[in-house]
Amino acid sequence: MQAARAAVVEPAGDRPGALPTPAEQATAAKDRVLTSEAAIEAARAALGEITEPVSVGPYTASRQLDKRLITHLFECNLAGYRGWRWAVTMTRPPRGRTATICELELLPGEDALLAPAWVPWADRLRPGDASRSDRLPRRETDERLEPGWEATGEDGDTVALDELDLGRARVLSAEGYRRAAQRWYDGDHGPEADGVRKAHATCATCGFLVPMSGRLRNTFGVCANEWAADDGRVVSLDHGCGAHSETDLPDQGPEWPVTPARLDEAAMEPLATNGTDLRGGRSRDELTDQEAAQPEPTTVGEAEAQDADTSADPTEKTSRRSRKSIAAQDAAADSVPEQSPEEPETAEEEDPEATVASRRAASARDAVADLALEHAHHDDAAAPQAAADALAALEASLPTRS
Repeated sequence: MQAARAAVVEPAGDRPGALPTPAEQATAAKDRVLTSEAAIEAARAALGEITEPVSVGPYTASRQLDKRLITHLFECNLAGYRGWRWAVTMTRPPRGRTATICELELLPGEDALLAPAWVPWADRLRPGDASRSDRLPRRETDERLEPGWEATGEDGDTVALDELDLGRARVLSAEGYRRAAQRWYDGDHGPEADGVRKAHATCATCGFLVPMSGRLRNTFGVCANEWAADDGRVVSLDHGCGAHSETDLPDQGPEWPVTPARLDEAAMEPLATNGTDLRGGRSRDELTDQEAAQPEPTTVGEAEAQDADTSADPTEKTSRRSRKSIAAQDAAADSVPEQSPEEPETAEEEDPEATVASRRAASARDAVADLALEHAHHDDAAAPQAAADALAALEASLPTRS
């Protein structure tokens, strides 16, 4: 129990095995018979009869309990008894010179480990220790209660019981009201609780406060807000929390700022609102049939001609026409049959100058074709007309075949 752990520990100076003060030792030393070396050795020998001699430590001090009554203290060497001392009480008759042993015991000293003092159960129980299933004993004399109204068996008892609710044997006394109010006000539901100072309003102005009746109505009420931490509990009127009915958070806006769209609609050109307008009024099936009906180009020349017709750039058309002319001349040159070895007389009859000119023309055509191909790959849009003029000039300089 909490009360058992918080029991008051006996002061070390009040323990029977504690060392005597210097004044007490000086008073005990006046009796030379009981404090002599012979008396101390007799006390040690007596302890050897009830315990092992090794458990008796060195002599520490003497204390006078009464006239001609002295107690000698010895250290204890037993394991688990640190701080304890052996005590031997001795006495003598008046004017006697012989010490007599009266009592032998083991007493706790200043450093001895002792159990807390026993506390009765009724005093040991503290608020919060008992659960709902525990039953507490009845207290006939409780300063928190006072006698209530008792029925007398007359007709007025019905009115008192039903309308005035006076059918309790005992009710709260003034002391009971005072203790309850102080406990609630100083607890977690009063004005000094954590977080109350940060509240923007008190419970006195909250719409969820249920007022109490009786003597405590001016100080306390019951919280009925399910979102509050004090829901269903008694709170003081100057208590407060963030779930007040009349408070609100300032509008902080969205967590992520909304940026308006930056679109220049004046630069937009409306095309159509549906697919039919984009296809020129034709359906998908008609467009598919038209594409399937178009013949695919079978030769390179036809494909180039089709590309040239669909091109809108006149410079590009001129370049492509030049490439077509060069390709046609190359095809014509390739179609001339080579001279076979069986016709040496015909080869010998050919003019050497015409052969040289033909070779030069073929080399020039190859150079023009390479230039046109390079122009097609790089597509220099900065000077298309200059390239077309260069191709035309090269074509004009070529010698014609005889």
